[in-house]
Parts: sequence; C-alpha cells; structure tokens
Amino acid sequence: MSNPFLSIIIPAHNEENRLPETLRQVVEFVEKQTYSAEVLVVENASRDKTLPIAQDFASRYPFIQAIHEELPGKGRAVRTGMLAAQGEHRFFADADLSMPIGEVTRFLPPAVDIPIAIASREAPGAIRYDEPFYRHITGRVFNSLIHNLVLPGLQDTQCGFKMFRADVAEELFKRQTLMGWSFDVELLYIACLRGLPILEIPIPWYFNPESKVNVLRDSWRMFRDLLVIRRNGRLGRYA
Repeated sequence: MSNPFLSIIIPAHNEENRLPETLRQVVEFVEKQTYSAEVLVVENASRDKTLPIAQDFASRYPFIQAIHEELPGKGRAVRTGMLAAQGEHRFFADADLSMPIGEVTRFLPPAVDIPIAIASREAPGAIRYDEPFYRHITGRVFNSLIHNLVLPGLQDTQCGFKMFRADVAEELFKRQTLMGWSFDVELLYIACLRGLPILEIPIPWYFNPESKVNVLRDSWRMFRDLLVIRRNGRLGRYA
C-alpha cells in the first residue's frame, strides 16, 4: 500500500477540552479530500483525558493514530509525530486550530510545491482575529530577536502550522535538539543552513484565550534557546 499523500500531526498536552472539537473538524476535512491522509495525535505527559480521547477517535476512524509520548515538550511531541508519519507531505498543527484546518490545502501541491511552507501571521494578506494588543507586540519583539540572531529572512517563525516534504522532515527532525517551544526556530535555522527554500503563507489566525503560552516565562526560555541555536550554529553542530 502506498504512503498517504498527507500526514497531519497534532501535538496534544492536557487538551481534553479542545481536542474533541479539533478532531471532529479534522475528520470532516480529511473525509472530504480526494487524496489519502493520516492523522497522528501525539499526546505527551498529560494529566487529563487527552490520551483516552485520542484513542477513542482512533478506534472509530482508521486514518487516526493515537501516540503516547512519556516526556513533555511540544517540540518532542512534534518530532515523534513527524518521524512516525508516512505521508509524502507532513503538516503539524496546534491543537487549538487557531488556523482553520481547511487552510491546509494552500500548503500542498498543486497550490505550492516547495520543501517547507509555514503559516505566517505577518505576511501580506494575513489576518489576525481577536488578538490582544499586548500579545501582538510581545510576539513582534520576540520575532525581532529571532530575525537579528538566527533567521533574518522570515517574518513569523512561531505560528504553529508548518508543512514539510517527507524527505526534508526526515532530515531536519532527526537533527533537532530543542524539545520545547523554540524547536521550530531551530528546525528552520537548520533548513536555512542547508539552503532549503521556505515559503511563508499568509493565513487567517484566531486568537485563543486558552493559549498555553506564558508570555513572560516562555519568552525568557525562548530567548535562551535562541542563544543556544546561535552557539550551536557557530560550533558547526548542525553540519
């Protein structure tokens, strides 16, 4: 049996409240497509019913897999899903679906045919809905640090919706060292070192007040990670 055309990876940590509706929308999307697809829900270190919910959906829909990862970290969950996936194109999506799942088609051939396509809230044509002003400003400040320290060519590296062609996913995620919030900056940095083209796709993005990002705590952690990425690059550890 040939590999599916699309893999959708959903990292899920303590997502019992949002996951059922997210998976309902994903199922509806997948069942409407003419191509084959799989969905991998990677639950990691949850203290609620996230895993049983994922397992229940997997028991009802053969294209869904529920994967348990013992250790925490969004980057670890995405890495686990990306390396377990079989799809020709592998897309990871935040469990809150702040970008509607139907937008996935804009990341795939024939719409685009590029190794890496990432959702952008800053590219021309993007629209943000209901985002508090302080969150927008904080995000722009952090992205300025990313731009100046490691990735000068990208406007929005932190939006949680990204597509990787299968061979590129295998290459990059096997070299990933950061398992927290900054993992995607590291992956894009490694991709740039290898000369891989990255396309930013403007999206409609809906702010979710239940976001698990703590602006002060996580911004400080991510800043330290930027310094680690920059140091690793200078030492040739991504070569």
